[in-house]
Amino acid sequence: MSAGDDRAIGIFDSGVGGLTVTDSIMKLLPQENLVYFGDTARCPYGPRSIDEVHRFLKQIMTRMEAQDVKMLVIACNSMTAAYEKFRPAHQVPVIGVMEPAVRAAVRATHNRKVGVLGTQATLSTGQYERFLHAAGDGLQIHTQVCEGFVERVEEGDTFSEELFGLAEEYLSPLMAAEVDTLILGCTHYPLLTGVLHSVTRGEVELISSADEVAKDIYSKLVELGLLRRRREVGSRRFIVSGDPDQFRTVGTRFLAGGLEDVEAMPWPAASQTSEGEDAA
Repeated sequence: MSAGDDRAIGIFDSGVGGLTVTDSIMKLLPQENLVYFGDTARCPYGPRSIDEVHRFLKQIMTRMEAQDVKMLVIACNSMTAAYEKFRPAHQVPVIGVMEPAVRAAVRATHNRKVGVLGTQATLSTGQYERFLHAAGDGLQIHTQVCEGFVERVEEGDTFSEELFGLAEEYLSPLMAAEVDTLILGCTHYPLLTGVLHSVTRGEVELISSADEVAKDIYSKLVELGLLRRRREVGSRRFIVSGDPDQFRTVGTRFLAGGLEDVEAMPWPAASQTSEGEDAA
């Protein structure tokens, strides 16, 4: 039997949120080699304009393709929204996190009332509404920007009273609208599942794209003949643009098996701000 394609799958996010997707990939495809990049030096992306997120997306795709990956997984809703809007050129297959979540939500809803939690950058594009309307007729869609959620997760806060207060504020209008299904439209948000479940009293189906994305990756690897067919567990490499110790400390709490080595790969100074040129 052929050993298949040993090249790694490249996964990237603005910070630790993409580890929710990585965890599902590791469970479904343990034999695959993975390279993860977290742009922690420029996190959060949510308050940024979609044009700036698009510029960052192109930089990261260039950096990841330089690692000779066989597939790119955009484990970030804001960057997926930018990708869907601008469709930057790329050399390998690309999978985002929005469509898998939409499919799961359409299957789950009973009353056709679907809520979406997300960042300003993601929800400002209207991409979730477009995907939902294309996937299901007669849906009522309610969106809610959740400022501060990403920052809380990046700090390791999944339990504070202040966090519960934010969750109650953001979820109140959605509960009043009687949504029965809620898309967690940021890969950081599944790390707040306990808080969200508590505030909604378990009456709402919470949809994370992580497992659905992993299934899409598996199918695409098979379809394109890129699946790694070896019995041993694949290698895992974690890279960040900011503080590797902070990423390791927070990420270890959320990734099954924890994190060991985390590499620092800073951006050139000009790439830290919106005025900088594209750089790998």
